[in-house]
Amino acid sequence: MVKNKFILWSLLICVSLFIGGYSVNKNLSSSVSQSLDSSNHYRQGKFHNSTPKEAPSFSKMMEIFKRYIVEERIDSRPAKALPIKLVSRAQLDALSNRELHVIKLGHSSILLKIYGEYWLIDPVFSERASPFSFIGPKRFQSTPISIAELPTIKSVLISHNHYDHLDKTSIQQLADKTEQFLVPLGNQKDMQKWGVAKAQIKSFDWWQEYKVGETVVAFTPSQHFSGRSMSDRNRTLWGSWVIKTAKQSLFFSGDSGYFKGFKEIGEKYGPFDLTMIEVGAYNKDWPKVHMMPEQSVQAHIDLRGETMLAIHNSTFDLAFHSWYEPLERAALSAQRRKVNLITPIVGEVFTSTQNTTTNQWWKTQSRQ
Repeated sequence: MVKNKFILWSLLICVSLFIGGYSVNKNLSSSVSQSLDSSNHYRQGKFHNSTPKEAPSFSKMMEIFKRYIVEERIDSRPAKALPIKLVSRAQLDALSNRELHVIKLGHSSILLKIYGEYWLIDPVFSERASPFSFIGPKRFQSTPISIAELPTIKSVLISHNHYDHLDKTSIQQLADKTEQFLVPLGNQKDMQKWGVAKAQIKSFDWWQEYKVGETVVAFTPSQHFSGRSMSDRNRTLWGSWVIKTAKQSLFFSGDSGYFKGFKEIGEKYGPFDLTMIEVGAYNKDWPKVHMMPEQSVQAHIDLRGETMLAIHNSTFDLAFHSWYEPLERAALSAQRRKVNLITPIVGEVFTSTQNTTTNQWWKTQSRQ
């Protein structure tokens, strides 16, 4: 009975994260300031996508729960340890300050060294993408470096407040070693509750820009949703990020269904040397909030990207597909579309303009 209860809680968390149902933690709801009324995406106390998206019905939720319980899963988790390259503080310090370095830390967490300054995007270092430490989607592998070993961070960028992108424990540990947190509108309240000083937080509406030294960041749209509790659905904004240095341009998708916004972002801020785009946690039951891998490749093309980095995969079991399927489908689509896709192992360091090819490391892993 207890085991079945734990399974149901896990399913509830997964469905909440990826189709926009109900979550389970009542203590983390965000209080949205009335000043958010100035956003033209904010109406009647909630944010809205540029293209309206209906929430799933209760019956649809129950159908998905039933699938999780009765549907046979194939290779939902790796059969053996995944490859990883551990990263040390000394290694980071030794990286050239004349280039822009990128390190995938797992899922959608990215560490950047931008000409000597360190940035983090959607840092999740906890073992589970969950409001609980004992249940919920569990990591396939640890991060290649701990928060304690990280150098001082210039900027932390957050795309939205789902548990696999905004991790309370990680934010608390980063608060004293980070200069500033750049977050979507509405998230500042929770950040302050978790120990981040108000002066450290800058909140953004879609299309707002901000200059960090010589680097310009812009918070751009995505087609998704937000929520960490039963009462705060869409009370905080979600989106994507553009990072433009004097020499290079980067795009980070956050989570999104495929939509015309990618082309609009590409027209306004492209071309991009590197796009970091989600390719995992998709399903036919929630196509409007998570792209199929083939759509992710099309998004890269819409953005006018040069190189595409596949993110949001091979770290948590969050959908019905096998753990390696997103990479296989993305790689096949990229080959057909003549897109330069890179799929580094966790902890591998590369530069945003590095001439590299897809390393299909997942094919060497034993399957169940």
